[in-house]
Amino acid sequence: MPKMKSNRAAAKRFKVTAKGKIKREHAFAGHKFTSKNRDRKRHLRSMGTVSAVDERRVKRMILG
Repeated sequence: MPKMKSNRAAAKRFKVTAKGKIKREHAFAGHKFTSKNRDRKRHLRSMGTVSAVDERRVKRMILG
């Protein structure tokens, strides 16, 4: 039986922490910063975590 392939698009977007949680970047952090206030821009810089509902699906994609 062949090896399972990881989803390369997902592997580039998500990282696994030491405790097994999935880190992700925030959406809406690419452009048009003039309309976003300072607090919002600062929070978009930090990494978020994937919700518990989606965690199993994302792990399957990135770990194969």
